[in-house]
Amino acid sequence: MSIQSAADRRGLAAAGRVVRLTLDALARAVRRGVSTAELDAVAAAVFARNHARSAPALVYGFPGTVLISVNDEVVRGVPGPRRLQSGDVVKLDVTVEKGGYMADAARTVIVDEGTPEARRLVACAEAAFAAALDVATAGRKVHEIGRAVEREVRSQGFTVIRGLTGHGIGRTIHESPSVPNHFDPWQQDVLTEGLVLTIEPIICAGGEAVAQAGDGWTIRTTDGSVAAHHEHTLVITRGRPMLLTAA
Repeated sequence: MSIQSAADRRGLAAAGRVVRLTLDALARAVRRGVSTAELDAVAAAVFARNHARSAPALVYGFPGTVLISVNDEVVRGVPGPRRLQSGDVVKLDVTVEKGGYMADAARTVIVDEGTPEARRLVACAEAAFAAALDVATAGRKVHEIGRAVEREVRSQGFTVIRGLTGHGIGRTIHESPSVPNHFDPWQQDVLTEGLVLTIEPIICAGGEAVAQAGDGWTIRTTDGSVAAHHEHTLVITRGRPMLLTAA
């Protein structure tokens, strides 16, 4: 969506704040021995306190509150009995509906210290996001975001998972435009002031091929390589974007 009024701005900011509060609570709760279902309950409690709902459950019937993906699980992991172990790379993906507005962000957390490669992978996803912010300005084309992400990821020896992208957001989860994490010359949309979208580098340490798991939701790397995901919802401006899910 594109922000049209002060009410839009307030509504999106309120949804974004719940996303941040939830991610902060989840990150604090990640530890050895905790189950992904127990983490989901942490998120559900934050939602309840803030009169918010799970957007994936509302829009797509997702069987959980938030998406929790571990190691080679890239995105859309379903919370359940799995208990985290030392070194696990955990993707926490939170999408909130509050007052008719939606916001979305993701963070990757490592249980305990993790391997050097896992730490580099997580840092790379964050660096790719930062590189994208530098070009996400009104008047530039959407594909400049993907170019910046892919350049940073390749420079560090990792791989962009091309089939998974950022997207417009606001009144529902996935709106136009699609925001690829690689340079796509066919993506000719122009960033406009007030446009609300997600930038979300989704990367891995191996090949880019992924497949859906038997649960019908979870997406995994086919070679078993570890993945990382870093995302915020933001508003395009004439200068640096405004991050709705970081305030």
